[in-house]
Amino acid sequence: MSLNLNPRTVVFDYGDVISLPQNAEDFARTVELTGVDAETLLPPYWKHRAPLDQGTISVLEYWRLIADELGTHWDEARIQEIWISDFRSWLSIDPEVFAIIRELSEGGTRLALLSNAGADFGGYFRHGPLSGYFDAFVVSGEIDMIKPNHDIYVHTLNLLGIDADRMVFIDNKEENISAARELGITGHVYTSPGSLRAFLTELA
Repeated sequence: MSLNLNPRTVVFDYGDVISLPQNAEDFARTVELTGVDAETLLPPYWKHRAPLDQGTISVLEYWRLIADELGTHWDEARIQEIWISDFRSWLSIDPEVFAIIRELSEGGTRLALLSNAGADFGGYFRHGPLSGYFDAFVVSGEIDMIKPNHDIYVHTLNLLGIDADRMVFIDNKEENISAARELGITGHVYTSPGSLRAFLTELA
C-alpha cells in the first residue's frame, strides 16, 4: 500500500506523533537520578523546557536551572547521567505511524520533520534509521524559533521551497495546527494512527 499526496509535502511533528509517549521506565530512572520524587521534579522540568526547545539555553543550563529550583546540586557527571536517561525516554517510535510514513514515501510523497526539540535531538533525527524518509529537518533548538510562532512555519516553507498551500502539517497540539492554518497550511491534529491514515487517505 502507498499514499501519494503530490504535489504536497507532508510535515510531521515528532513528539507524541512519530514518537510514543515518554517511556515510563526511563523517566523513573531520570527521577531516581535527580534524588527527588516525580511530583517535585515535574514543575521545573516543564517550566524550563520551552527555552531548551528554543535553543536559548543548553542542556547543561537546563538541568542546572532545575537543580537551583529544587535547592540541590548535580555535578556534570550526574547531569550527563540524567540527560542520557531523559533523552532516551523520548526515542521510542510508534510502529503504526512509521508504517504510514513508509507508505507515503513509497507513494512518492515528499516528507519533512518539524519538531519543538532541543538541539541535541538534531543528530538523532538526521542520522537515525528514520532519517532517509525525510527531505528536511527543522529542529526548534537549532534555529531559535519555536511552535506555535509563525516564524518557524515560514522558515520551514522557505527551506522546502514551497508555498503554504503545498504543505500538510501533522501535530498533536491544537495551538500548533491553528497557527499553521493561519498561514494557509493544511493541518491535522494528531490523535491516533487510524485518524491520521483516514485524513491522509481522504486528502490523497
